[in-house]
This record gives sequence, structure tokens and C-alpha cells, in this order.
Amino acid sequence: MLLDTFGRQAVDLRVSLTDRCNLRCTYCMPEEGLQWLAKPDLLTDEEIVRLVTLAVRDLGVREVRFTGGEPLLRPGLVAIVAACSELEPRPELSLTTNGIGLARTATALREAGLDRVNVSLDTLDPEVFFTLTRRRRHQDVLEGLAAAEAAGLAPVKLNSVLMRGVNDHEAADLLAWCLERRYELRFIEQMPLDAQHGWDRSSMVTAEEILELLRTRFQLTPEPSARRGAAPAERWVVDGGPGRVGVIASVTRPFCRACDRTRLTADGQVRNCLFATGETDLRTALRSGADDAELAALWRAAMWGKKAGAGIDEPEFHQPERPMSAIGG
Repeated sequence: MLLDTFGRQAVDLRVSLTDRCNLRCTYCMPEEGLQWLAKPDLLTDEEIVRLVTLAVRDLGVREVRFTGGEPLLRPGLVAIVAACSELEPRPELSLTTNGIGLARTATALREAGLDRVNVSLDTLDPEVFFTLTRRRRHQDVLEGLAAAEAAGLAPVKLNSVLMRGVNDHEAADLLAWCLERRYELRFIEQMPLDAQHGWDRSSMVTAEEILELLRTRFQLTPEPSARRGAAPAERWVVDGGPGRVGVIASVTRPFCRACDRTRLTADGQVRNCLFATGETDLRTALRSGADDAELAALWRAAMWGKKAGAGIDEPEFHQPERPMSAIGG
């Protein structure tokens, strides 16, 4: 098992398959992009499958989510999913994507064994999408969402970040649109994980503000807290159901006490927290001939040292040097 000193067990593995992305979202990276990892620094497909196998077979991981950057840019994605779907015990397999390219890959991913997808979409307006992402790919995302639903990658979840003065006026419209299509919407507070370190807490749209915006058009009834478990989203039943909406308040209402995640970066580093400033190198050990027992020991030690919380509310908080695109969302 992957335990820490506070009694938490990590059963949810987030695997970043690449640091590259085909969008340039303002809250993630600069317009000119970043210095990408060199190909020799990336884990190979076989190395990823070996480490996921170790996590599932020997370390108690039950859920695996593939992230990026943009994971659909990984050429071997379908084969990786297929290999992981054959593991025993079989983990739940999901994917977080910006949706570009999903229209042509959704069916293949479902046939390979992927269970569901989370798609990032912050606006229904193509021009606002261009402002936020610096790319004119809005229609591609809509087509990707529809393809995921048609392929049976359900429930399709949609992640949205509201930016003050940019798209915060769309909160209720986004929820109405998702309810009509049976997508599950999650609003996420903007987190300090941008490459340019431009995050400003005072400009962040908070969870309470998001709920106020939604309540102008919908009746929201909180789900019992017991149903949340270790899930990051607090959920509300909308207008009596069956639709629901979630809010991930990573900054104003952190859920660290129930965190059950461990993270593997595209270059083979274990991170025990999204906001961690340190990493444990599995790639070097793996390529130096370490056996599974040695790799498992390194992974256990990395998780044992996990802090009680992310520390965003602490005055001495320092933003991680690596942006979200490099460590997986």
C-alpha cells in the first residue's frame, strides 16, 4: 500500500503522458509555450505500463487517470490504455483531455478499455475560447465531447475554470448546457500552477462566488458529505435532480485530509501532492536495473513523506516550479 504518516492511502494514480499541449491557456502557460521535455527524458510506453502495473498489482492503486499536458498527443496512448485494461485487479481507467482530437480517438479508446473522460471546456463562446486558449479550436472540443458520449465513455465530465471578467458570466449557461446533454459539470477554482507565476488569489473566482452565480437560475441542494468520500468535488443536486454540479475548491476549501492521490510525471518522477516542491525519481532507478521491489520501496517512501496539506493558505507557500502542464492536472 501507499500510506503516509497521517493514515491516508493513495489508491488514485494520475499519470502524465506528456508535458506538451496544443492549447496555450492563459492560466497554465505563456503564449509562446514552454521548453518541452526532451524525448529521452520521457518514460517510454513500456516503462509507463510497468510502473502502472507495479502500482496496481503491488501498491493498492485502484484508479488510473491519464493526463498531460494533453494526453491525446501521446502516440502510444491507445496501446497504453489497452495494456492497463488487462491488469489484475483491473483498475478504473479515465482520461483528462482538452478534447481536441477526441472525435477521432474516442471509439478506439473505449474499445481499448478506457472507462470515461474528463474534458476541459471553460466557455460556450468561440471568441472567449480564443481569448482563454489562444487557439481557434472550440468546435473541435464540442465534437470531441459528442464523440465521447457516443462511444460510451460515460459519464462524460466537463471541467471549467472561471476567470473574473472573462467567462465568469457564463457559469449558469455552462450548467444549463451540460444538463441538457447529460454531461457532469465541475467548476474548478483557479490554482497557482501557471508557468508564468501570475496567479493572484484576489482575482480568483471562489467556490462561494460560483455557487452564487449558479443560484441565480438554479436551486442547489448539497449532497450528503458521506457520499463525497475522497472525491475532490463537492456536489449539489440541481433543481431536485437527476442533474448534479460539482465545485472543486482546491484553494478556499482544500480537501487534503481525504486526499487519496499519487502522481507520476511524464519523466518518471513521483509527486505525492500536486503542489509538492520535491519529487522522487523512479526513471533513473528503473533504467539502472532496479527490480519491482526496489521501485515499490522508493514509491512507498515518497508517499510516506506526504505533508498534511498543500499549504496554499500558509504565508510561506511557494508555487511549484514545474507548471501544471508538466506534472499533470
